[in-house]
Amino acid sequence: MQLISINPYTEEINGTFEGIGIDRCEAAVSRARAALPSWQRLTVVERLRFLKEIIDHLERRKPDWARLITSEMGKPIRQARSEIDKCLQLCHYYLHQAAEVLRDTLIPTEAQESYVTHEPLGVILGIMPWNYPFWQVLRFAVPTLMAGNACLLKHAFNVPVAALELERLFRDAGLPEHLFQTLLTDAATAAELIDRDRVDGVSLTGSVAAGSRIGSLAGRQIKKLVLELGGSDPFIVLDDADVRLAAEKGVQARTSNTGQSCLAAKRFIVLEAVAAEFQECFLAHLQALRIGDPREETTDLGPLARRDLVEELTAQLDDALGKGAKVAYGPRPPAGRGYFFQPAVLTQVTPAMRVLREEVFGPLAPIVTVRDEAEAVEVANATEFGLGASIWSHNLERARDLSRAIEAGFIAINHIVKSDPRLPFGGVKKSGLGREMAHCGLLAFVNTKTMIIGGLDNEP
Repeated sequence: MQLISINPYTEEINGTFEGIGIDRCEAAVSRARAALPSWQRLTVVERLRFLKEIIDHLERRKPDWARLITSEMGKPIRQARSEIDKCLQLCHYYLHQAAEVLRDTLIPTEAQESYVTHEPLGVILGIMPWNYPFWQVLRFAVPTLMAGNACLLKHAFNVPVAALELERLFRDAGLPEHLFQTLLTDAATAAELIDRDRVDGVSLTGSVAAGSRIGSLAGRQIKKLVLELGGSDPFIVLDDADVRLAAEKGVQARTSNTGQSCLAAKRFIVLEAVAAEFQECFLAHLQALRIGDPREETTDLGPLARRDLVEELTAQLDDALGKGAKVAYGPRPPAGRGYFFQPAVLTQVTPAMRVLREEVFGPLAPIVTVRDEAEAVEVANATEFGLGASIWSHNLERARDLSRAIEAGFIAINHIVKSDPRLPFGGVKKSGLGREMAHCGLLAFVNTKTMIIGGLDNEP
């Protein structure tokens, strides 16, 4: 088994790596278990000194790691630096909040003493995606480690360089050996680790299909599980919205990371009174984007991360056009090399089209015109996904009322959906299970243990 890192812009090979099988993965689990007792004896405050070192390394090596992200998955360099900045924001949040969240909590009862404590579960397997190769890993690993666990990383097959650099980050920060290990292996081997009952919990960010498979294995072994899966976020523009601002932010929400984001706006649902203006403004902002070399500071849109992703997006576009959709294209990509997809806006779309039924992972924007709020809610909820949603209206009470009818884990009013380390993040329906970040990230893989001293007078 080989893992090959390919530059999506130049199509050159960054590196080739030999993958490992189940025996070496199990050996890594054993090393992690051996390292746990001394790690778990530390207080949270003592563990946080390593987080300070992680912050120092992220700050000093941000330019190097931003270039790595760009060369391995094609993210425009400005956005790659922003990804590292967001990792720093997450680390600073947990540096200041972890001890408070994880402290014992006294609860008054009839007992002499009663309290709740949070104890780590053990070895946690993280199965992580390629689209935010540093951010997705750190938002899982940092709170999980600070809670006293060990982490094993099975990263996406196309970002092995990032996977190894993340292991290096924790090692260089002085984290005790074997508490964070990268497993260069395939999905089947990672699944076998779970099926053999070798890990104590699993966090997966990926597709619905991957989540269903991993979820069934974890459920069979009764393992704690966090799933962050796909999204088809509705972006709802009401007739009293600031239409020009909504269109500008809508393009940003659809094209950030070249549209390769679970929480990107993917279905634009616009009341008919403002539909024409929104479409005109949206296309104008899209046309103004610069598509090309992701290493250049002025580039807004780079290539997609892999060739097969271009093929999948093209098939979704062709399906819509074959069923009657109309298309207006954005800026043309450069000729020649690179896994580019020309951004496009689709109108006259119908529920029979794949662009409304499936997750669209790239700069392809379907616009659905609706008569009123009731139809907007119906269209917004007509999906198996429920990650995020945006609502645009000058009337905040109207927007709040509408938000209660939208089936999603995150609602943004007059803003785009963006995760934040200070806020819980996750979805409903087939967009996931559990929550990440904020206090939820620290408590995702702990045993919340109730303790009493003395007795309670009430019945069992």
